[in-house]
Amino acid sequence: MNYAPEHTGIAPYTTGTAEIAAGLGASVEVLAGIPHYPSWRVDPDYRWRLRSRESRNGVEVRRARHYVPRSPTALWRMPWDATYVLNAATMRPRRRPDIVIAVTPSPGGVVVGARWARAYRVPLGVVVQDLVGQAARQSGMSGGGRIAGAVTRVEAALLRRAARVAVISEGFRDQLEEYGIPGERVVSFPNWTHIQVTAVDRAQVRRELGWPDDAFVVLHTGNMGLKQDLGNVIEAARRVDAADRIHFVLLGDGNQRAQLEAAGRDVAALSFHPPVPDELYPKALRAADLLLVNELPSVGEMSLPSKLTSYFAAGQPVLAAVSAGGACARELTRSQGAGLRVDPADPEALLAAVRSLAGDAGRREAMGASAVAYTERALGRDVAARNVLGLVTALLADAGRGASPGRTPR
Repeated sequence: MNYAPEHTGIAPYTTGTAEIAAGLGASVEVLAGIPHYPSWRVDPDYRWRLRSRESRNGVEVRRARHYVPRSPTALWRMPWDATYVLNAATMRPRRRPDIVIAVTPSPGGVVVGARWARAYRVPLGVVVQDLVGQAARQSGMSGGGRIAGAVTRVEAALLRRAARVAVISEGFRDQLEEYGIPGERVVSFPNWTHIQVTAVDRAQVRRELGWPDDAFVVLHTGNMGLKQDLGNVIEAARRVDAADRIHFVLLGDGNQRAQLEAAGRDVAALSFHPPVPDELYPKALRAADLLLVNELPSVGEMSLPSKLTSYFAAGQPVLAAVSAGGACARELTRSQGAGLRVDPADPEALLAAVRSLAGDAGRREAMGASAVAYTERALGRDVAARNVLGLVTALLADAGRGASPGRTPR
């Protein structure tokens, strides 16, 4: 569903997977939805198109129009997915595929991928960016809890039809086992950094963005939805004393932005900034002093914030107000010192951690160095290329063994 020119969420990774495969010599065709995330508004360039076709970096991209809800509650996401399936169901690949790869969290994408794989009797691979049923239960969306059980059953049935299931977090494996998917069909497929970071003139970038020159800037980027629980950040900012010289910035967009702006209108230590162009985003990360992840306490192993790879690549310290047992906390542990975790939904704890790091330049420098080392070790595009090649090779091998949707490779 999500693909470039969307530049946040899972789109950069889906786009990167397709472009890496094309760069390795594959002929790649993508069937995507229309650009609409994170604002949940249709990109003006695609507003009047029922279907479209374009070429992006060696990849043929075809798009199927679908409904885009202004308020993406769990219930309104159902017609979002269903209308995509209805439009895409009558489309066909321009060339006969050897393999098909679908990407969650859109169940509709897996439905269409499974349809194509079955029609051409080729293996289906699914890249799991979120486990949708559990994510719905954890997201805080209206109606999420009511439909989570049904979504989980549908998701499990769809994933069992895949020859290979690729997971961005090892924490997904236990849930997949409960779905009845054998461990040998699950492959690791971690996200990678998709930004290029260079040295910047911090003062100049701050002036360009309208940030205070002399403050300790804590930056949160990306989606402003229910799952991010950014009211917690607003309450932390509300507690900042003038003597702290701490300033929180919420950069991005999302269906909760208007409510958040209203809630934070009287908070001096807080500002909002719309999404920035791709070329400015790495500079914004470098111009901040501390990069922030904030989530609802209920968000656990079933969702990993995509912004983390960019944060680490920026070589800046990361502070995460997240559950101790969640995927984000697991990723901080893997980074070996790049991030600090505090309990979610606790603005006092969040502000205390910010104050502590603001007063300890040595620790911040060490955390930034750990972030760079982790990026070089685990998040580079060369690592991503090996993972893409591994997934494609495994699926091609499954094709040679006669694997097709619903049949385990022999």
